[in-house]
Amino acid sequence: MPVPPTAPASTWFKSSHSGANATECLEAAIVPAGVLIRDSKRPDFAHLTVSTKAWVRFVAAAMK
Repeated sequence: MPVPPTAPASTWFKSSHSGANATECLEAAIVPAGVLIRDSKRPDFAHLTVSTKAWVRFVAAAMK
């Protein structure tokens, strides 16, 4: 499956819980196809695309 184009830099965000540790963080971007996830240290590398439903379930589980 082809990887969708990367979202513009302004749409990527990090969790407010990532704190001062800028070396190990994921970034996410909301797009029409779902949510893009990438390594913040390697923004030009490949990213994952997950459905909005999967993202919501992931965030809910992480908040427990």
